[in-house]
Amino acid sequence: MQSYIDLLPPTAVSHSLSLPLLSASANNLIIAKTSLLQVFSFKSVLPVEGVKSEGGRKLSRGERAQTTKLVLIGQYELSGTIIGLGRVKTVQSKSGGEALLVALKDAKLSLVEWDPDRFTLSTISIHYFEREDLQGPPWAPDLGECANILTVDPGSRCAALKFGLRNIAILPFHQAGDDLIMDDYDPDVNMDELKASKMTTKLANGNLAASQTPYMASFVLSLLVLDPNLTHPVHISFLYGYREPTFGVLSSRTAISSALLHERQDTLSYTVYTLDLEQRASTTLLSISGFPYDIHKIIPLPLPVGGALLIGFNELIHVDQSGKTNGIAVNDFAKQYSSFALPQQTSSNLRLDRCVVEPLGATNGEMLLILSSGELAVLGFKRDGRSVSGLSLRLVSNLDGGITLPAVSSCVSNVGRGRIFVGSEEGDSMILGWSRKSSKPKNQSLLTKTQVEDQVGASDIGEEDELDDEDDLYAGSKPEATSATELPMDEPDQVDSYHFRIHDTLESMAPLKDVILVGQQNFQISIESLQNTDLMVTTGRGRAAALRKLNRTLTPSIVTKHDLSDSHGVWSIYVAKTPPNEGADDIEADGAEQYDNVLITTQFKDADDPQSSIHAMKSGILEEIQESDFDSVGATIDVGIFMGGTRIIQVLKSEIRTYDPDFGLAQIVAIADENVDTDQKIISTNFSEPYILIIRDDASIMILRLEETGDLEEISKTDSLQNTKWISGSLYDDINDIFHLEADDESQEETDNVLMFLLTGEGGLKVYRLSNLGNPVFTADGLSFLPPFLSSEFTVRRSTARDTLTDILIAELGDKSLRSINEDITIYQPFQCHAEGDSNTSLRFSKLPTSYMPQITPEDYVDGERTERKQPLRAIHDIGGYSAVFISGSLPSLILKSASTLPQVIGLGPTGIRSLSATHNQICQRGFIYSDDSGNVATAQLPDDDDYSTGWVTRRIYSGEDIQAFDYHAETDRYILGISHKVDFKLPEDETHYEWTAENTSLLPQIDQGTVKMFDPSTSSVTDLYTLEPMEVVMCVKTMNLETSEVNSRRRSLVAVGTALIRGEDLPSQGRIYIFDIIDVVPEPDQPETGRKLKLIAKEEVKGAVTALSEVGTEGFLLVAQGQKCMVRGLKEDGTLMPVAFMDMQCYVSVAKELKGTGLCVMGDVVKGIWFAGYTEEPYQLRLFSKSSQSIEVMTAEFLPYTDQLYIVVVDAASDLHILQFDPEHPKSLTGHLLLHHSTFNTGHFPSSTILLPRHLTPYERLTSHPSTPITLNVSSSSPLNGHAAHQILSASHTGTLSLLTPLSQSQYRILSALQSFLISTLPHHLGCNPRAYRHVDGGSGTINVGGGFGFGGNVGMGGRGVLDGNLLRRWGELGSWKRSEGVGRVGGEDGEVGIRGLISGVTGAGLGIS
Repeated sequence: MQSYIDLLPPTAVSHSLSLPLLSASANNLIIAKTSLLQVFSFKSVLPVEGVKSEGGRKLSRGERAQTTKLVLIGQYELSGTIIGLGRVKTVQSKSGGEALLVALKDAKLSLVEWDPDRFTLSTISIHYFEREDLQGPPWAPDLGECANILTVDPGSRCAALKFGLRNIAILPFHQAGDDLIMDDYDPDVNMDELKASKMTTKLANGNLAASQTPYMASFVLSLLVLDPNLTHPVHISFLYGYREPTFGVLSSRTAISSALLHERQDTLSYTVYTLDLEQRASTTLLSISGFPYDIHKIIPLPLPVGGALLIGFNELIHVDQSGKTNGIAVNDFAKQYSSFALPQQTSSNLRLDRCVVEPLGATNGEMLLILSSGELAVLGFKRDGRSVSGLSLRLVSNLDGGITLPAVSSCVSNVGRGRIFVGSEEGDSMILGWSRKSSKPKNQSLLTKTQVEDQVGASDIGEEDELDDEDDLYAGSKPEATSATELPMDEPDQVDSYHFRIHDTLESMAPLKDVILVGQQNFQISIESLQNTDLMVTTGRGRAAALRKLNRTLTPSIVTKHDLSDSHGVWSIYVAKTPPNEGADDIEADGAEQYDNVLITTQFKDADDPQSSIHAMKSGILEEIQESDFDSVGATIDVGIFMGGTRIIQVLKSEIRTYDPDFGLAQIVAIADENVDTDQKIISTNFSEPYILIIRDDASIMILRLEETGDLEEISKTDSLQNTKWISGSLYDDINDIFHLEADDESQEETDNVLMFLLTGEGGLKVYRLSNLGNPVFTADGLSFLPPFLSSEFTVRRSTARDTLTDILIAELGDKSLRSINEDITIYQPFQCHAEGDSNTSLRFSKLPTSYMPQITPEDYVDGERTERKQPLRAIHDIGGYSAVFISGSLPSLILKSASTLPQVIGLGPTGIRSLSATHNQICQRGFIYSDDSGNVATAQLPDDDDYSTGWVTRRIYSGEDIQAFDYHAETDRYILGISHKVDFKLPEDETHYEWTAENTSLLPQIDQGTVKMFDPSTSSVTDLYTLEPMEVVMCVKTMNLETSEVNSRRRSLVAVGTALIRGEDLPSQGRIYIFDIIDVVPEPDQPETGRKLKLIAKEEVKGAVTALSEVGTEGFLLVAQGQKCMVRGLKEDGTLMPVAFMDMQCYVSVAKELKGTGLCVMGDVVKGIWFAGYTEEPYQLRLFSKSSQSIEVMTAEFLPYTDQLYIVVVDAASDLHILQFDPEHPKSLTGHLLLHHSTFNTGHFPSSTILLPRHLTPYERLTSHPSTPITLNVSSSSPLNGHAAHQILSASHTGTLSLLTPLSQSQYRILSALQSFLISTLPHHLGCNPRAYRHVDGGSGTINVGGGFGFGGNVGMGGRGVLDGNLLRRWGELGSWKRSEGVGRVGGEDGEVGIRGLISGVTGAGLGIS
């Protein structure tokens, strides 16, 4: 009984698409990250000087060019894997924009559109092609193992999904001109106008009913029905320029094999078919055979070029509509392995494998090629009229305005106006901007406006404009018009020079490889020490690879510390000096920068006698100001600055004081109401110049306005404002008219922009414009239900399950933040919706998903009762370029949001923070100042290298080289990195192979060469390295405590490295084992970090690659997976590795691990499955205990002890997670010879590594367990923590996800399983995906099933339980309060919703020991 959850979302971008989604005029980008779909828009900004660029470097004034940024509109977690995207222009859509067609694994299509009423994606239809009758013969591969391809007709008449071996599904779409009779077709009639007129007629007559779908019935064809020669299809794509849907197919009659090139070459054929959607038939238009075997993709080309571009590894070939071919060879191999006539561009010498191609949007049809090396190239077409007569390819060097991308690109999309999005699965994705400077003579004929815009990279021909001038096979010939878009192709000596630059970057963690926990070297570790650990991971490939540190909390960079004992409140402010020259030290010349120069604090030296004080801040030094009228008696609640720093507002409990810049008293305003007999106190305030909103303890409000004279005047309130009980309020200066609330026509002052948001005692929301308090401009009485979509019309019938809201804040994040009494943070985003039959818009709010789960601590309870939080939410402006919201409490946090991410709640550590305020001074620019639990005050900044886009704090420690494996050496605080880099390979001189000397290719193959490096994190430098032989690569690196002497059993912490010599398939594989010691040496002058070096003390060459290393037993031996054997070796004093025990595995070993200190070993191979063995030392032997009952292609495996049971968790190449158990007493295990297979769970992400971690009690578990003694985690005992699991498994994947598997008790599983079932039936599932079907895996016939129930793991038998989906459980907060109340009633539990939240927090990572 376990729960699986993704702690980090996938970050590898697999697909992208540009289309107008939100409206007909919108420009949106759709990005697919395996199971995550994101919708972006674009915004042009001028970067602020000093703010970090996309590379982490601060921008200078000269670099402040206009930059395009990605703005996240929506993000949707899917219960499916995206394999393709397409754009469809439907007859009618809710938003007026186009629809999005998404292909999901294995063979599903989902058609969605944008719903402006709910500001989210709306599913139109789901199409399922995974029926058994479409699977093919029994020996055919599964659908998931086939290359499934989605392509959409450019005219949006239909879409095609090639799935399985030879099946193609056709999904037709309705068009406005479907009922036109083609016999009456007049070529002189404008088709667009005719379609528009017919569409208007249909709408007027009501023919387009709401029930009418934009699609017609789909059908499936076999490619062999289209053409019996299509036995081995390679790629398929619809083409431009045809009146009927027409697609090209790249295929071969025989299987393609590079090993048989001496037998057969040029086996590919390119065939073009046109579809008759009504008859469900096709017609062959042209067929060309004899293409090179390595062509793998078809790129359809719009006008002015037309036709299709065929991409091969060594060549590029263009095929026009008449079948004429033109191509170019980019290296020497094209002519060696193909007889296809190709002119060679000798200057290229390129590799086109894994390249991506995208039109630049230029009028001459030039295309951008991004090579696997990261280099950019421009493909040009030489045209003779409308016919292509040649191709030219040229690299854009870095000296000529090009750039080299760090990672291999997976997709590319032209987003218009000289901007291209480049996605990657192996590194960061980015927005590239390009501009072009023509080298043509200036005295050429005058250019049109379109050409001028295009030459500066600012034009993009729309698809509709291109279709007007297209020439297809059916249309009659037209005289060529002298158009600016149909100029002849530039000659190669008159090319345009392109300049590229990076505009924006999407941070990526993919692929995640090795994972280690630094600060925890054994499992005998106390709970308290778990709080100081870091998670270290390796990410990326090639030059995009990096070593990163991951943390759950943000540790700020401390700039200064001040000993101000017992400080509970701090405010850093800017006070204008009089005269201005006196503040020269604090303000830059000419007022270029205004630095904070005054600090106001509240101190509680005596609980009954709080004091306030003011300090002058100069160069990081605080000097208390004694002579002033500042009221130091009593606690300051809040401080505000008005009138450019010339008026200071001090808020006390019973009054408000205003001061001049010299802190001379200007005014005292009493907040007591004359009509109220009791004393009134201020509990919170909110500022928005020139207004002050005051919330009093009797739930009344007071509104003050600062006049131009500097005096505060109270604004008279209406009866409704006076008689209503208010809980909280917030002011917002809506300068940019985000809320679009109508202003009072009689008063059009600048202050009309200030809006007042008030939270009523019943949990309703009322919004007033402060220039007119007569009537609210927006009312939402159902806010306390926290619905997914909030509007003024929202109501809930027959339900009283309201959340008790305590605070509301309108922040510069552009979102509305709410806090309930349970410390939940709910974030709403405003959007505008058009009402039916009305051109005006109405304001609505959409709840944003957040992974924040409040941690309930014992400090939150007094005498068993929940205490209310005293400090409200606080908006913090401009800290490190972010606008943030500070959440106070025992576990303080910051809400941070960048333009391209959702709001993330990041814990703030390492000590508790009582109060926080933004500060900006000369030594701490754009930082913050805070008081901690000890009462001291410190100024700090957000670290420059930290990234918060994933919800975790990530930092690059080392980057630029491909890290194959790594480990941490705790004794020396060094990281040992196994690095791999590419080198050219040339055949060596060999007497037996004299023909090798004739090798004369200029494009040499590349092989990997490994290096072992020692990295010092304190100086971020490599202090030593050991270079391996050519063709030798690092497979694994482990730090072990090995025995170095057989005499005295002395042990040392050594580094073991396993390598493999990759010499080709004709030679046997070999490997080596290296043992390094880290020794002290005399450092280089002024370089103390060089005082440690790697010393090789043992080197052993073995048969087969060394694929896994692990410490085993208690005597300091190591377990080595070498070739087809697993062997236990001991280090001798003479530097040799003595074998003491072995086991013949018969297959390549992919994983070998020991349950630390027990001698129990798990080993896995890629063919047979899992081997469970035990190592004994008297006598030395490695004995097999049990094996898996079915074949599993093991990628990684790990032990999972729970109570007195031992589980083995395996993840295979199909991304399926298997739960196995060793139980020799179970009858189905055959006395322990077979491992019991409990369940299988589809993770959706290809695995890379797993690690067993100790688990500590969550705050909720501490609250309910009340442990009386310190808890120690001990793997050998595997005892639970007061009934809770003692261990959990952290796994990494190639898509960038970091996942957690947590064992559950019977009671926990019962509650969470019932909750999961409730959420499946209640929550909306994006794109219509089925969570059960996504996680379910069909079991094989050889599986030994035990147990029975059905969680989400398929393959479960009687009495067992599947794995729960933590991603689904985490969405509990998306429900409204009435739905959560219903769920609590169905699920049950002793503690109600508090108990459910506590259980959810336990499976979402609250038990991780990561600071």
